[in-house]
Amino acid sequence: MTASELPVTREPGHPFDPPKALRALPPLSRMRYPDGHLGWLVTTYALARAVTADPRFSSRHDLMHAPAPGPVVTHPFPPAPPGMFIGMDPPEHTRYRGLLTGRFTVRRMRLLTERVEQVAADHLDAMERHGPPVDLVKAYAQPIPALLICELLGVPPTDQERFQHHAATVNDHDVTPEEQYAAAGAIQQYIHELVRAKRAEPTDDLLSELTGADLTDEELAGIGALLLGAGLDTTANMIALGTFALLSHPGQLDALRADPGLADQAVEELLRYLTIAHTGVRTALADVELDGQVIKAGEAVALAVQAANRDPAKFTDPDTLDLRRQEGGHLAFGHGVHQCLGQQLARVELRVAFPALLRRFPALRLAVAPEDVPLRANSDVYGVHRLPVTW
Repeated sequence: MTASELPVTREPGHPFDPPKALRALPPLSRMRYPDGHLGWLVTTYALARAVTADPRFSSRHDLMHAPAPGPVVTHPFPPAPPGMFIGMDPPEHTRYRGLLTGRFTVRRMRLLTERVEQVAADHLDAMERHGPPVDLVKAYAQPIPALLICELLGVPPTDQERFQHHAATVNDHDVTPEEQYAAAGAIQQYIHELVRAKRAEPTDDLLSELTGADLTDEELAGIGALLLGAGLDTTANMIALGTFALLSHPGQLDALRADPGLADQAVEELLRYLTIAHTGVRTALADVELDGQVIKAGEAVALAVQAANRDPAKFTDPDTLDLRRQEGGHLAFGHGVHQCLGQQLARVELRVAFPALLRRFPALRLAVAPEDVPLRANSDVYGVHRLPVTW
């Protein structure tokens, strides 16, 4: 079986579609990782779901091999720092996540709807006062999730902009590993200071609540940094790229504007269709048979989630954006024990953000040609750097 590198180049004029070379690969194929590791690549829905549900595949950070091209890291990754449970397996992962699960339930997140609506309205007011054109990323897409996650954690508004910058740097393959580590370190250092402040003077926020749990300052800081980084970058890119997709599919945009009750379905379809967190990775802890092949212990398996969410064996006409699609079960938030903890918060923000934007600016359109929208091609989170819009 011939080994290939992870295809990442999208075809010109197709900013929302996974690379054709990626989808042309078999369901399971050999892959050469940037650090020289010979592992595997999964491209179908069934196999991606099977790997993420199987405890024999690890999420441990120190066992990882980065699947995407970019700065080549030849040394092993360090173990995940305390509290960074996304890079851990049970039982460590279970302990941390169990402290947070009840704080991110559907019910608790939906209670935030009114606050999300107010935040969206405030930024739409600011856009209206400014007048067209604006960069939707900075004017609308970034501020909504930034404000919400910072309020949940108790981060002062004056610090939010630098955290957006640090979070973007951590996920940017165009910067050096040293710059990525420096950005992660800056987030970590600030959260350490914030944790000490919450212990001394608790306020009404998640970090203050967690100071009552059996956690060290290092563990609290790790949890805070993880939630902050995840909450800033991903939803912001979904709002911006989702708006770009809607503006590029006027029939779907008109349907959502005409029927606000379509918002729930629309959000799920945009999550599936765009799959901004496009590639995951697991490492086999033991020899595992998968699709007739033996994945040996220590071998990494990259999960092309963007291809899995376009799998015709799972989704009818998968390359069509259909906001009335009835088929659910996309993998945009992952699957298994590591399924995204903040998915309900993201859903609330997206369900509010798209309809509110379209209601306020019914003539919203791109201010540049579609091919001139700068794409975040070399990032762990796909999206746009800027989205110039007018009305």
